[in-house]
Amino acid sequence: MKGLILALVLTLVGVSVFWFFFPIEPIFHTGKTYLYGYESFTWHGLPSRGLAMAGVRLTCKLEISRVSRSDHLLQIRSPKLEEYNGFWPMDPFTPSLRLTETITACFSQAFKFEYTEGRVGSIFAPEDCPILCTNLVRGILNMMQITIKKSQNVYELQEAGIEGICQTRYVIQDDSKNNRATISKSKDLTDCQEKAVKNMGMAYIRPCPTCPLKVRNIKGTVTFTYKMKYDDSRTLMTSATSEQVYQISPFNEPNGAAVMEARQELSLVDIKRTPISAPKTQLQNQGSLRYHFSGELLQMPIPLIRIKNPDLQLTETLRQLVQNNKEGASKEASTKFLQMVQLFRIVTLEQIESLWVQFANDLPYRDWFLSAICAAGATDTFRFLKQKIHDEKLNIWEAAVTLPLAFHFVTANKQTLEVASTFLTCPQIQKAPIHRIIVYLGYGSMVNKYCAQTSLCPNELLRPLHDLATEATSKGDAKDMALALKAIGNAGEPASIKRILKFLPTFSPAAASLPSRIHADAMLALRKIARKDPVKISLQVFMDNTLAPNVRMVACVVLFETKPALPTVTAMASSLLTEPSLQVASFTYSHMKALAVGRIPQLYNLSAACNIAIKLLSPRLDRLSYRYSKVIHVGIYSSEYQAGAIWRLYLMNGPSTMFPPDIITKVRAYYANTAADIIEVALRSQSLTKLIRKQNIPFAEYDTYKTLKELGKMLLGWKELPPEDPLVSAYIKVLGQEIAFVDIDKEAIQQTMTSNWIIKLAASISGRWTLPVMVGELRHIVPTVVGMPLELSLCGAALAQAAISPPLSDNFRPSQLLETNTDIHADIKPKAYFHMIAMMGINTQYFQSGLEFHAEFSANTTMKFDAKINMKEKNLKIETPPCHQEVELTAVRYTRAFYAISRNMEEVDSEKKSPLLPSEVPSVSDQSFQPSERSSRPGSQKQGSEEAHHNSVGGRFYARIFCRKSESLGCSACLSLKSRNSAFLRNTYLHKLVGELEAKIVLKPVHTDADIGKIQLEIQAGSKAASKIIDVASSGSKEKDETSLYEDIQAKLKKILGIENVFKVTNKTRHHRRRTHRTDKTAVTDLWAEPSATPLSSSSSSSTASSADGKEPGNKHKKDEIHQSRKKHGSSSKRSSRSSSGSSSSVSSASSKICSSSGDHSGDRHCSGDSEYANQQVTHPGCSLYISCSECFCTSGNCAHKAWTKERENRLLRVDVCCRMDEPKFLGDSKPPILVAVLRAIHRNDQSTGLQLVLYTDTQPTRSRIQMFVSSITGSSRWKLCADASVINSHEVLGSLKWGIDCQDYQIATQIATGQFADYPAMQMKLEWTKVSSVVRTTSRWFYSFLPGAAYVLGYSQRQQRGPSHQATLVMALTSPRTCDVVLKLPELTIYDRAVRLPLQFPSSPGTPISTLPSTDRNVFFQVTLSIIENLKARCSVFQSTITTFNGVEFNYSMPANCYHVLVQDCSPELKFLVMMKRLEESADLTAINVRLASHEVDMYVSNGLVQLKINGVQAPRDVPYTSNSDASMLISSEKEGLSLKAPDYGIDKLYYDGHRLEIQVAFWMAGKTCGICGKYDAEKEREYQMPSGYLAKDAVSFGQSWIISEDPCAGACKLQRKFVKIEKPVAFEKAAANCFSVEPVLRCAEGCSATRTVPVSMGFHCVPAGEAAERVLVHSTTPPCWAALPPVRAPAGTRGSATLSRAPAALRCASPGGSGPPTPPHPAPPGPARRLWAPGPAEGRGERPGSGAVVPAGSVLKPACAAALV
Repeated sequence: MKGLILALVLTLVGVSVFWFFFPIEPIFHTGKTYLYGYESFTWHGLPSRGLAMAGVRLTCKLEISRVSRSDHLLQIRSPKLEEYNGFWPMDPFTPSLRLTETITACFSQAFKFEYTEGRVGSIFAPEDCPILCTNLVRGILNMMQITIKKSQNVYELQEAGIEGICQTRYVIQDDSKNNRATISKSKDLTDCQEKAVKNMGMAYIRPCPTCPLKVRNIKGTVTFTYKMKYDDSRTLMTSATSEQVYQISPFNEPNGAAVMEARQELSLVDIKRTPISAPKTQLQNQGSLRYHFSGELLQMPIPLIRIKNPDLQLTETLRQLVQNNKEGASKEASTKFLQMVQLFRIVTLEQIESLWVQFANDLPYRDWFLSAICAAGATDTFRFLKQKIHDEKLNIWEAAVTLPLAFHFVTANKQTLEVASTFLTCPQIQKAPIHRIIVYLGYGSMVNKYCAQTSLCPNELLRPLHDLATEATSKGDAKDMALALKAIGNAGEPASIKRILKFLPTFSPAAASLPSRIHADAMLALRKIARKDPVKISLQVFMDNTLAPNVRMVACVVLFETKPALPTVTAMASSLLTEPSLQVASFTYSHMKALAVGRIPQLYNLSAACNIAIKLLSPRLDRLSYRYSKVIHVGIYSSEYQAGAIWRLYLMNGPSTMFPPDIITKVRAYYANTAADIIEVALRSQSLTKLIRKQNIPFAEYDTYKTLKELGKMLLGWKELPPEDPLVSAYIKVLGQEIAFVDIDKEAIQQTMTSNWIIKLAASISGRWTLPVMVGELRHIVPTVVGMPLELSLCGAALAQAAISPPLSDNFRPSQLLETNTDIHADIKPKAYFHMIAMMGINTQYFQSGLEFHAEFSANTTMKFDAKINMKEKNLKIETPPCHQEVELTAVRYTRAFYAISRNMEEVDSEKKSPLLPSEVPSVSDQSFQPSERSSRPGSQKQGSEEAHHNSVGGRFYARIFCRKSESLGCSACLSLKSRNSAFLRNTYLHKLVGELEAKIVLKPVHTDADIGKIQLEIQAGSKAASKIIDVASSGSKEKDETSLYEDIQAKLKKILGIENVFKVTNKTRHHRRRTHRTDKTAVTDLWAEPSATPLSSSSSSSTASSADGKEPGNKHKKDEIHQSRKKHGSSSKRSSRSSSGSSSSVSSASSKICSSSGDHSGDRHCSGDSEYANQQVTHPGCSLYISCSECFCTSGNCAHKAWTKERENRLLRVDVCCRMDEPKFLGDSKPPILVAVLRAIHRNDQSTGLQLVLYTDTQPTRSRIQMFVSSITGSSRWKLCADASVINSHEVLGSLKWGIDCQDYQIATQIATGQFADYPAMQMKLEWTKVSSVVRTTSRWFYSFLPGAAYVLGYSQRQQRGPSHQATLVMALTSPRTCDVVLKLPELTIYDRAVRLPLQFPSSPGTPISTLPSTDRNVFFQVTLSIIENLKARCSVFQSTITTFNGVEFNYSMPANCYHVLVQDCSPELKFLVMMKRLEESADLTAINVRLASHEVDMYVSNGLVQLKINGVQAPRDVPYTSNSDASMLISSEKEGLSLKAPDYGIDKLYYDGHRLEIQVAFWMAGKTCGICGKYDAEKEREYQMPSGYLAKDAVSFGQSWIISEDPCAGACKLQRKFVKIEKPVAFEKAAANCFSVEPVLRCAEGCSATRTVPVSMGFHCVPAGEAAERVLVHSTTPPCWAALPPVRAPAGTRGSATLSRAPAALRCASPGGSGPPTPPHPAPPGPARRLWAPGPAEGRGERPGSGAVVPAGSVLKPACAAALV
């Protein structure tokens, strides 16, 4: 054992000695030249065999010689460059002779490099050597980079190479017997610290650093293998090979990846004694092995252009571009446009100026020129654009279009940023507000792009934005504040945080006076900053309850953008438990709920945190109505393909609005481990109700305005709301950058309407107008081991075209359309084209090789017509030319192609392009066998038809054409659908992308007997509709002079429309139905299949049941069936004659024996279970069916606790439809038509053919009906379409649609009824079809196939259950005002769900009886609509001591007698109305009110048991309506037992008073603008007890007493006065005696009065040390100084009072005679000089902090105008 251990030790020592004493790094000896053969090969393609590939091969001879200890020379001999484009390995390489010559020239001189211990140092090359050649040398020397650890043979390290510093693993294998060693190393190219990579156009795409590497769609690796031969003195590298693979999977599919493979081979050929001659010129240091990017950045991923004379090439390209655009060659035009962009990046500023002089005055050239200048994004093009704007060479429209494009596409560097800063100070930019906004926002975006490339952003770049913010703040300019904040938000740099905080009241008290929209903009400006540096600013703003709700909701959005951790999310959830604002609580809860269900990998942690947080919250937040703010989230994500998108809608409501004033919607895309905000649009509005109200009412001049101003001084701390101007603002963000925003106020709208800028804009684009735009350019470039760049790029261009003729006249006004006659002639041809190029491969300025993907999308349409509008005659006539040739009306095309391309600069015209994937491969399975005798016959091939359908292998090719002819119009419309892709090769998205998709509508001419001159559509409404029908019929008749047999106009219309035939067939069918019926056995057939017997069709009068073999039954069978039917009919009639007669409809009459009446409840019926009455036939005039009892939906007029079975439910509808809809009533017999539409073709011989539509209506108080008929205008065709809908009663609507010969071939019937379902009020909709056309059946089956999946996604339950085969029923039962149960019954499927949330609140509750539904004198559907609207309005009611506020909060409060309370008043600056109320002393149940409106003072009170009315102190009769004659209307009338007041212009919709009850309903636009005991109407129920001071009261008593109006104790009837009180019992504060005083005054009896009843109220107290001097204290001032009458107190310096909560007695009734009438505000004496004290702490029970205090001298009069707080 010891011997074995010794042997092992000696072996290890020997190995160590070997590694330490024999060097294995390759060494080149001085004086020798080493000859190597070198070959590199790069190819691009798909991994599948037999597909096209593209590649480049470089072969050469290398000579390496050592000239010093570390310096070596490299000479490249005989380089040869070859291109490959074809199918590997069948096609050969193609030598590129000219490109080889170019490369040989740059390799003519030797290169020098440093090489020590296997590491390559600096590389030296000739000064004029292109970067491409230097990088090829780097690729060769990269093979010689070896890092050897002599003590290990397997190790890992960070090694520098051409791709950067990457993690490298070495494996060394030694063959000591042969003195050879093999070294292998491999690199993971996704694990590099300093990777050589260049990204362009990706500044707005956010990577996910925490996402796992496996989801990356670009993966790469490289391996090297070295063969070494060594001896005692040297180590020689005999050969080296490398292989690099990049796999690019656009959709993360293993089988759908494109592959780039690069290989190198280096082999020793010979060793010579002659060294390499020294270079003749001085060599420049080119850096290390790391790849250098330079020339490839200039070359866009488009076909190469050999640039010799750029300005001449630009001129020629521009001319070709305009010519291609005229010819409609959009693809060629987009290619030329991208070439122009490439050329503009090379030309100088002087060359651009010369080209501008040449083309500036030619409009088509000018537009293309400016668009290419913007897309180029070079320094010179950016400087040129600035110069032209400065010289006013561009009009306002051109500047507004070019500026955002230029700032978006410009390359952000120091030079372009200097130019951009000059835009900010340009006088021409400053004059145009829209240009100024675009420039500042664009500058912020440029700073963001520039700083994204550097680790530290210079403060000098942000100074212009900071200066704008400072200047705007000093001037108080809100618009400039918003602009500065938005520009700073675009920059998104943490250095701007301090500037932003100055606009947030949480951090800067001075910002409290700024508008809330500025606070919201400040939060949005933190959005990008918070992502980079997750500060806690947004959390602090969110927690600040003093801010406006919309600001806090924006803070919530910003906070969730930072992806907060679980502690932060749970802290937010905990704060919501005590959140006073329901708007903020609802918004945050819905946002958390939306995030909790997300499946985006980048949001997994946030989703998990939100899922936990919502479990801590109350579910009541999920049941809040639409009035509260919400977040709507829709997202989709594919884990398989690592791609997805989300759409979010932020609805931010406020206390003063019924509907969300702030709406933000955004779309965000996720791809692999990146995210990008595609687009975001926001709309803000405030005070828009002013725009819809009656304007110019001088409320400030009325007495009520002055009275409320004086009253505000009496209410402690009351202040009116700040004024708000109507404003609409909107902004749009693209890729997270705000590009434009606009503020629209009333003045801006008026200026827009009065100015003619719309006409100028329309005139400027008249003619042929084109707007080219380069959509984007994304480029990702990494080096390959051979020294060539691998580029992944995406470039797209879009063209928008419109041909408009003739242009609008200069004197055109929009109001002309409302004048008597207007003629419009238009020829409009809009077109949109988008061309996208994606490339993967080598893209240099010398050659291109790789894969190229082209996608094209085009959409175009044509509109040419003449229109005549006569508003006075209610006539519209549109004429268009006939179909003389095939016209492509509308077309949408999307083509995709994948190519392997090879191009080089020296041979531009010899482009090689091979389709990578075949779009179609013929399959042998599609071929058919044809006998020789048939195949030899002429014409044996099958001809195609107009409707075709093809399916190739796997269904990858689809083509279908639908055509419909109209011989009367001489035209045929065809819808063509085509789809084809390469998924038959492999079912991946990459293969599916290759192919084409086309959808187009084509109009083709149809041969007719007469030549058509024009096609005309004429619409006539009003009284002349009937005469239009007669005129059209007369114009098409050949017997114009023949005397008509019908002198009556109704008879003429009936004959022209062919209505007689329709109703004649109906009558005959009805008469025949009385004698026959169908069998009772109804088979369940396929959905939408044609039934064998149709009860609603005219052909269903006799049974058509087929036999098993499909043949018609004989006549004998029919006779027997009719005989049995009559027998059943007779027995059923006898039983029916004995039935109860409690029904009010035909259905209940038919089933009266089956469902008997129950008690005294009319309409409540119970179904009998006796089998004697099962399956009985019930007969009605013109219809018959079978009915059986079980459970049913109960209609409002005929309700039963139990319901019908499915069969009975099926036949119930047939009875209704049969008995009610088949009544032969033609509305034209009694009513004239109200609308006629005629579509006709006018022939050369003045004859007309076409269709006409006639509409009749009959509106009655309880019944309404509408009929529509479509027929031929010539009467030659009996095809017609008839639609009939009628309101049967207040609870039921029926409708039918028939078409075919005399409207008898096909029919669909529907019924909508209200009733009860499971004791809940419900609505039922039924749809029944008898026989429908094949098109309807096919469409319905297609829709039916999606229903199960859609129901599953939406969370509905479903059950496979067979029902009536030709009927669908939908029942919606209202289980609560906000929820309903839904049941959808289809022939083979039932879908249902419970408690489905409704968007609006319905005025109903569970168990609502039918009798409580709206009365039958009006339509129930109309009533429900009105009820919903009325339910949205706010109501406040007072009955005895129960008060219900506008927000629905109910509380009890007993008013002190004779003291007026502010029930509700307008707290807006307009001060429009005031409603006060007091309790009469003689009765606790009687009240009196006083209403102030304008100059009116209205008193309503009870005297002698009757309600009395006084207006301005004058008694008025209560039975005569009173109407005001002022600018604002007011109506007082008697209603029921009281009085009703309506003043909608003031905001009072209705006020009702009867002495005991008072109800007030205010308008929508008063939301958030009221105050008083009725509340603020702001939906904030948690803040309902808001006192005049703005603080929250502790209880209802304190709340109600705070709104009592104090009166003069001598003259007023109310003997209660507010006084501050002192705690009588001793109080110790900090172990010392203290005096404690109430924070607010409480009600006490006036001097000389005594309290007869008291009630305790909660009150805060402040305590100060005892023994201080008595002074009056000014404690808190929010309006003019607020004085508090208190015993003199003074606190010593350095001490601070503490707030406590105690209860003080408040007087409710005082023993003193009272008076009547409203109080008169007193006039206080002016205060004397004051001395300021310290600021107190927060008071108990208040919603905000008190302000600073001051000492007031004695003798001042109490003026409680604001909240008081003692110190």
